[in-house]
Amino acid sequence: MTRKRVAVIGAGVVGVSAAYYLSKDESIDLTIFDDGIGQGTSAAAGIISPWLSRRRNKKWYHMVKEGAAFYPDFLSDVMNGDTIPPSVYKQVGTLVFKTNDQYLDDLLDIGEKRRENAPEIGELKILPPEKVREKVPIYTKESPALWASGGARVDGKKLVELVLEEASKNGASLVKERVTLSQSEEGYVVHTSTGPLLFDSVVLAAAAWLPELLGPLDYEVDSRPQKGQLVEVKLAGYNTNDWPVIMPEGEEDIIPFENGHVIIGATHENEEGFNLDIDENRLKDMIVIAADKFSDTLKTASIESYRSGTRAYTSDFSPFFGPVPGHQQLFAASGLGSTGLTAGPLVGKCLAQLVMEETPDLPLADYPIEQYVKQTNEPPSF
Repeated sequence: MTRKRVAVIGAGVVGVSAAYYLSKDESIDLTIFDDGIGQGTSAAAGIISPWLSRRRNKKWYHMVKEGAAFYPDFLSDVMNGDTIPPSVYKQVGTLVFKTNDQYLDDLLDIGEKRRENAPEIGELKILPPEKVREKVPIYTKESPALWASGGARVDGKKLVELVLEEASKNGASLVKERVTLSQSEEGYVVHTSTGPLLFDSVVLAAAAWLPELLGPLDYEVDSRPQKGQLVEVKLAGYNTNDWPVIMPEGEEDIIPFENGHVIIGATHENEEGFNLDIDENRLKDMIVIAADKFSDTLKTASIESYRSGTRAYTSDFSPFFGPVPGHQQLFAASGLGSTGLTAGPLVGKCLAQLVMEETPDLPLADYPIEQYVKQTNEPPSF
């Protein structure tokens, strides 16, 4: 039997998730391409808690709601039923803070309504400061918080490594380099340093690099880079394994992981292009702001590392995915922005379903690629 040759370009959360599902199909010969530079997922630590957003885009909310619900089953599948490593993903709950207490009441109302269709939100209630301290002992402020027990944390770098390892075990090949794409009479050609490789189908999961890949095929793409920076600190002497994720207003989310490791961030920088330079002063200021909002203890934490990566966003901040217009075997996704970690695994699965000629779990019409990927010239006729 002739196997279908499929390429996945981009090994962030969307790409590796698509690759994982494609690698389980024995009729597919799969190759993944990624140079490992600038990837947003590998720099990211995320909060899986989309239900309390006040964003009005219902289709976006449906994507992230379904993405959050999908996570436990996805990772259980990846782990073949074994325990999901808590360093990768763990449901620890979420604490949301607002400067105006009335906003907490409003969010509680929103959450209770949404819980009817999203029971994974779990328990919802407003906690007074002393109850917040029971969950996070270093809390030194006096504001209440909204508690959602279903919230989870995820480490993007470790998630990608885990899923990529499982795809490789299933027979997928990984080529660690930057590639370009063209089309021939026989299919799609991925150009590598060692020569061209021919594929029947290609998945483009290259986020903000999608315009670069589709430009040679005469497409304009409404997708652009957004820089995100994070800082990781160490709280010596604290058992942070089960602390919830903390969402104050602003960019200074606080995401505790195991053994005292805490990540703060991330920035949303729309004017930096693909610049990955670390701005240490900005990140140190972020620690101070997080301390002022949540805990003075953060000011004494030691800085362990900095991270910088590139997300993709569109002009209206809406995500898209589907077959590239004019192509039946070329698929793409982009524009997920800072919700990429939440929605990425499910969007990746949808791309794999399209390759395998299955109906995707998310409706294509709600995330229309043709609004963001447009031909500049007539396509060649082969």
